[in-house]
Amino acid sequence: MPVTVEAYLLLGTNMGDREALLTHACDEIAQEIGTLLRVSSIYETGAWGNEDQPDYLNQVVLTATPLQPLQLLEKINGIETGMGRTRINRWESRLIDIDILYYADRVVAEPSLQVPHPQLPNRRFALVPLHEIAPQLVHPLLGKTTADLLRLTADQLPVRLFKPDTYTYEQHEL
Repeated sequence: MPVTVEAYLLLGTNMGDREALLTHACDEIAQEIGTLLRVSSIYETGAWGNEDQPDYLNQVVLTATPLQPLQLLEKINGIETGMGRTRINRWESRLIDIDILYYADRVVAEPSLQVPHPQLPNRRFALVPLHEIAPQLVHPLLGKTTADLLRLTADQLPVRLFKPDTYTYEQHEL
């Protein structure tokens, strides 16, 4: 039986049927990467970086994966491409974006991959859904919990629950 590690992934989209795209991404992650252990609610936020674009839906998932970090990144890139993502400009609108926030408690410093995600402490849209499913998770470099990072972040971009009182991924029949 392969050894698995827990990885936290941030999903985001601001094009098309955003809610359906998040569900599709969760399906792909479950098929290509590993078992979904926890899935946050969906949150809506204004665009970060380039603010002249539609609002995003964001969600954090916890997966148990047998993949090594660079293999995980390769699978994520394949899912994004398969769902129609193109990469032209930084902070552009996108059908789907999947970022690795944490890979167990490991620090990864590769040219193509930095884990924990280097911008996590500065992004409320990632911290809020992460806090929902892992408030006491400790950042391996900063020694602070998700709750601490959320309290300390300078980012004040509003993050609101999308469609409160609706289903979560676990309740959705495939």
